[in-house]
Amino acid sequence: MSDKIALERRYGATNYAPLPIVLSRGEGPWLWDDEGRKYLDMLSAYSAVSFGYGHPKILKAFTDQAARLAVTSRAFHSDTLPPFLAKLCEVTGMDRALPMTTGAEGVETAIKCARKWAYVSKKVPRDTAEIIVCDGNFHGRTSTIVGFSSEPQYRDDFGPYATQGFKHVPFGDATALAAAITPNTAAFLVEPVQGEAGIVVPPEGYLKECERICRERNVLLIVDEVQTGLGRTGKVLAIHHEGVKPDGLILGKALGGGLMPVSAFLAREDVMGVFKPGDHGSTFGGNALGAAVGLASLNVLLDENLAERSATLGDYLLKKLKAVQSPVVTDVRGKGLLIGVELDPRKVSARRFVETLLKHGVLSKDTHGTVARFAPPLIVERADLDWAVDRIRDALREYGPVYEKAA
Repeated sequence: MSDKIALERRYGATNYAPLPIVLSRGEGPWLWDDEGRKYLDMLSAYSAVSFGYGHPKILKAFTDQAARLAVTSRAFHSDTLPPFLAKLCEVTGMDRALPMTTGAEGVETAIKCARKWAYVSKKVPRDTAEIIVCDGNFHGRTSTIVGFSSEPQYRDDFGPYATQGFKHVPFGDATALAAAITPNTAAFLVEPVQGEAGIVVPPEGYLKECERICRERNVLLIVDEVQTGLGRTGKVLAIHHEGVKPDGLILGKALGGGLMPVSAFLAREDVMGVFKPGDHGSTFGGNALGAAVGLASLNVLLDENLAERSATLGDYLLKKLKAVQSPVVTDVRGKGLLIGVELDPRKVSARRFVETLLKHGVLSKDTHGTVARFAPPLIVERADLDWAVDRIRDALREYGPVYEKAA
């Protein structure tokens, strides 16, 4: 065992079970361990490194701004926050943005805003507002959020939970959403693709129908695009695949360019307008350094056409992976460069498989014990993906015969 791994196990909390690798350097889509071995990153820190490691434009924005001004608190204005907010609203089509740090903070912000909107604008009786969420959701790990998780491990032994304000419906079932709405419903909170649940893609037209239902019933549609946003699924936002315009939008991960924790809750004018000075805030949310990095990240996304690149390369990777036939693979699914390979748990666990991939130079991560996810940085080259598929094929051969599906 590496001395560094042993040291982390000795002094670190045990809330993670990392793969047995110590990373020391990254460049583009590639990572190197502390012994100089090279790996292709097919995880992108769950989309936080969507633009690759050390992107020169984002890195320059980071270093230039860090040398000039980093954190002053929102008690004062900075010269980097206004252009960041303007660009964020321009790119997303939303009216206003509230910057935070982590994705979970963005979700918590959305929850507070939706509840206050329900009481102030919709006139829901105080302390009775409900938010509808989906089975299999993952919106973070704060105490409020785990309270409405349907994953036992996220909930067990962390109660009491704030369950009275949340209601569950099946993901992908718009009819169930319509049936669950009551006069006290404030919002429907949904991921366009469920990442932690195993890269679950809903039926085509689902989000558009949810939008229609929410408009008809005066319910806020709040979309969590922390993992799917900013090019990951082949559009700037995953909701753009269906032309959906939400009332609230949560972004994070990629917004920080792989360098900073930057997130935001965005909403239409009247929804965000329920917040007054003192209602909400974050010590580091909207800091000058984070704003500069966020603006640079948005510019890179647009200037380098990374959403379009994700669509093209995602289709290519999905076809390549579907062509690899193995008795341990039961399904391959995804959208853009967000792809899940479902494995037969009777033959190999997803954890064991990603450990095998590690030996072959590919970094991935398992979810739900049955799915290996593949979500490389959007700047990855086609040749890199070819190399990765060859390594995935080699790894699968360790569990049975592999052949190519005829075209």
